Amino acid sequence: MDQEYERRLLRQINHQNLPTEARLSKCVSATCSPVSVKSGDRFIPTRAGSNWSINFHYANENCRSPSQNHKSKDASSDSSKDAVAYAALLRNELLGAGIETVPDPHTDERRHAALSQDSHSLFRYTVHTRRVPFDSDNEVSPYSLSPLSNKSHKLLRSPRKPARKISKIPFKVLDAPELQDDFYLNLVDWSAGNLLSVGLGACVYLWSACTSQVTRLCDLSVDGDSVTSVCWNERGSLVAVGTHKGYVQIWDAAGGRKLTSLEGHSARVGALAWNGEQLSSGSRDRVILQRDIRNPPSAERRLQGHRQEVCGLKWSPDHQHLASGGNDNKVSTHGYSQNQILVWKYPSLTQVAKLTGHSYRVLYLAVSPDGEAIVTGAGDETLRFWNVFSKTRCTKESKSVLNLFTRIR
Repeated sequence: MDQEYERRLLRQINHQNLPTEARLSKCVSATCSPVSVKSGDRFIPTRAGSNWSINFHYANENCRSPSQNHKSKDASSDSSKDAVAYAALLRNELLGAGIETVPDPHTDERRHAALSQDSHSLFRYTVHTRRVPFDSDNEVSPYSLSPLSNKSHKLLRSPRKPARKISKIPFKVLDAPELQDDFYLNLVDWSAGNLLSVGLGACVYLWSACTSQVTRLCDLSVDGDSVTSVCWNERGSLVAVGTHKGYVQIWDAAGGRKLTSLEGHSARVGALAWNGEQLSSGSRDRVILQRDIRNPPSAERRLQGHRQEVCGLKWSPDHQHLASGGNDNKVSTHGYSQNQILVWKYPSLTQVAKLTGHSYRVLYLAVSPDGEAIVTGAGDETLRFWNVFSKTRCTKESKSVLNLFTRIR
């Protein structure tokens, strides 16, 4: 008999003949110490008393550097998108979910939570009774070099929407002296011809966004009146001007002349809205007048429903419905203590950006004709222009040999 084998056999027999107390103490000492025990020709480390879930959790936390613990908001959003994509990939491969596009974590929080929960429960020893139906798209092609299914390949190839980056600094600031700090007036509007109309005191000024040229359209001081609202028509050729005395004047922007003056209101006109050749006007007299500028002034419709001053009017995109707001808290208003402009994402209604810079509350806002920029006015007598909805443009030139304009022949 081999001497080494005989010595190990005698050691095992002696260990079995030891009293119970001695064996227990020996086992306890072996459990408490993390040393390895030699059994035969193998070394088996002692893992008794090790809580792997806690140890792994601490190990993951300790492995993070201080810079990783203080990530920026953009990095955290990218990591959340990667986590959603990874969870969707796991669901495809292990549960046969058949997800082809990466869901947006901001617009679908519930689905994101469900994906995260499924990804964590994948590694638990549980038996799922639900059966996944057979789908040929989930089968792996025998000629494919990847073990992923076709659905997962579509998921990985799905385009990622880049995070919208909105500049927090206005690209232009204009002085607007005598811009009234009145919540019920509408003194700024942007035309389809890229002209900005601003009511300052008793005058209406036109500012060209193309040439930065400023012209004065009208001056109501000769009549002892002041401007309370301005509004361009859809073609950008006519400007409606509401006055403090209750008149609505129609001006030709190109010719700089007044076409007509409409009466009917007994107080100031603070809201205007065009609908084709029809013009709606709201006043402090609580009445909304609907008039066609092609008909005689007597042809009008009176809408009475507000109990206080009408301060907002807007036609729907299909020109079928008119929305009105008043001081009686009937459509909705809100103000902010930091004088900021908030940009929201629809339909998830998540806040995208907060723009600050005005020292007074923001009262006026208009959108550029291309839909990319906005202008805001406040009681600090300034107009600030912001790039909010800038469209992504492809700056990469086409290098195709079929493109005749990429090289000279």
